[in-house]
Amino acid sequence: MKKNIGAVLALYPSPLIVVGAMADGKPTWTLVAHAGTMAHSHLMVSLVQAHYINKGIRENKKLSVNVVDASWLKAADKMGTISGNKTDKSEAFSWTMGDNGAPLIDDAKVSVECEVDGNYELENFDHFVCRILAVYADEGVLNEHGKINYHVFKPVLFEFPTYEYFVTGEKAGNCGKMDL
Repeated sequence: MKKNIGAVLALYPSPLIVVGAMADGKPTWTLVAHAGTMAHSHLMVSLVQAHYINKGIRENKKLSVNVVDASWLKAADKMGTISGNKTDKSEAFSWTMGDNGAPLIDDAKVSVECEVDGNYELENFDHFVCRILAVYADEGVLNEHGKINYHVFKPVLFEFPTYEYFVTGEKAGNCGKMDL
């Protein structure tokens, strides 16, 4: 029998990302756990409105989504413990400017450069609706067809409300090919 545990967030774990944007002429970064796919062409990134990075995103309409793996988890985690309103985070990572004007973290094996199409404000959060402009992937995580190989690239997942990190694991099946 199932128990009603209330109106709680239950779509976890989810991919852990570090969002990058230019603010006041330099890059800034923040750890994000509330993000997701909206369509094949769009992502949604949800940030508390008080974050310093939101100012840069609103002004420039560009951001990067840098997918975290275990190789740089410690540095990524730190971006969730310090405030850009109090600390300059511009030198937290080595970075490269993407073709479309968003800073990309060099250590991220997968980075997505986006342009903000809109912002849905709800409960003190900015929910940025972002068009995917380009995906940058380290060649070491690509398969022979140029697609991301998740047997090699193992993103870190974030679980809420326990605040634990997990790494993606073994294959469970093939979509649309599971005999009942």
